[in-house]
Amino acid sequence: MMGSETMKILVTGYTGQLGYDVVHHGLHHGLDMVGIGSKDLDITNREEVSQYVKKLKPDAIIHCAAFTAVDKAEDDIDACQYVNVDGTANLAEVSKALGAKFMYISTDYVFSGEGDTPFIETDEPNPIGQYGRSKLQGEEVVRQLLDHWFIVRISWVFGINGNNFVRTMLRLGETRHELNVVDDQFGSPTYTSDLARLLLDMIRTDKYGIYHASNEGYCSWADFAKEIFRQANMNVKVNSISSEEYPTRATRPKNSRMSKQKLTDNGFVLLPSWQDAVARYLKQLSQEVK
Repeated sequence: MMGSETMKILVTGYTGQLGYDVVHHGLHHGLDMVGIGSKDLDITNREEVSQYVKKLKPDAIIHCAAFTAVDKAEDDIDACQYVNVDGTANLAEVSKALGAKFMYISTDYVFSGEGDTPFIETDEPNPIGQYGRSKLQGEEVVRQLLDHWFIVRISWVFGINGNNFVRTMLRLGETRHELNVVDDQFGSPTYTSDLARLLLDMIRTDKYGIYHASNEGYCSWADFAKEIFRQANMNVKVNSISSEEYPTRATRPKNSRMSKQKLTDNGFVLLPSWQDAVARYLKQLSQEVK
């Protein structure tokens, strides 16, 4: 295990919610962090990736960058593949060349969403949409190219640096007294501030493998919305509707519950409850406004 003070960590997707928090948590704890977005490096350009990363010589790469527009992915298949599969391969290749640790951030969308029991880390993935398929192919590329790797599947992300369900609900709640929210898709919200801590703890170990990581507890999107309004003291009525009543271009998994047994087995501290995370996030948002 490397001394934290000497570890240089490259984080892709710095302009997104998770990458941003990973970089800032690392800096806060004295780690040598380099955060990059698509303007800094085109991860789909193999030669560019090789030159950039070899010059930087990181000890570890946390690959948060992804094409995450789930509906758009159904129509823009090539763009989705270039980023989620080719981009991942390019980074994994240079990581191998440097002997750097590699962490790939994946998603609940690699699963079919069938049933109502939590998916365990070893369950057979079976994605139902293009986004999930591309992220699963990214996982497969990492496993093929590297001997040691971290694959961390996350779900329902919200953080300070970007748009997410919490911000959307707060915005809609300002002008509407009633909202229809889907109540037949279940999962776990994940606060990127909490997740960032875990990922940085993880990358500083040799406890490789596939992990599921999210805040504790499960809920539907409607439950999530109700809790946001309750904590924000907003008087908004949430009407529960079915996925069929809210059609989207890409089909969403109904069951995104994931077991975090692997975290426990490897001695990692589980994240706080999602309700606790919402409370801290709302506080963070209120400070941002001032």
